[in-house]
Amino acid sequence: MRGMRGMRLDLRLEAPQWLLIVAMWLMAALEWPSAPARIPVHWNASGQVNGYGGKVEGLLLLPAMTAVIYVLLLLLPRIDPGRANYAQFRVPYAIIRLSFVVLMAGIYAVTLLWIRGTHLDIAAIVPIAVGLLFVVLGSLMGKLRPNWFVGIRTPWTLSSKRAWVNTHRLGGWVFLALGLLFVVTGILRRAWFAPLTVGALVVGVLVLVVYSYLEWRRDPQKLPPGGTLPG
Repeated sequence: MRGMRGMRLDLRLEAPQWLLIVAMWLMAALEWPSAPARIPVHWNASGQVNGYGGKVEGLLLLPAMTAVIYVLLLLLPRIDPGRANYAQFRVPYAIIRLSFVVLMAGIYAVTLLWIRGTHLDIAAIVPIAVGLLFVVLGSLMGKLRPNWFVGIRTPWTLSSKRAWVNTHRLGGWVFLALGLLFVVTGILRRAWFAPLTVGALVVGVLVLVVYSYLEWRRDPQKLPPGGTLPG
């Protein structure tokens, strides 16, 4: 548990997440009396609503999911067999949690605006929001240390320190490029951009998987990186 003692919560990063989650629940309570019986919960690629839910699904599902996943992300280091390394990327891990909560709160805000009659361009907002999340993840990728839950985890990155380090360095650039592509997709709103973005995502994942294997092959020691073994 030595690594977990160094995994202190940074209130500067955690407090905004708590406030956002509480705000989501407060808005759900405020909207409940006047919310319609049918609330949009899903949009198609063109930004048209193609799924509705009741008040429980429309108002409570996203706040509940956000709170549960946030708590789960806080608890994951405690059950990670290689928990010791989390203290070394405490701030990047907190930023990842914060980015997730901000994304979920933003999606929830869009839903509430739809309920109030303000119909935003979902087909543009979602790709831009996801793209910005990828950009944030890309900027943090090289700072992640070996673990079993966060980062690019393949059999080879978890079996070679060289594979872990080099794959995450490349992954940072891949995530950054994918994020910018998502943002451009949302801004330009061209129909052919959507399949291009999906194809680029698939190619990016395959490149990182293959690259991790090649780096593992090139590693003469092939020692599991510290923090990936029970301890």
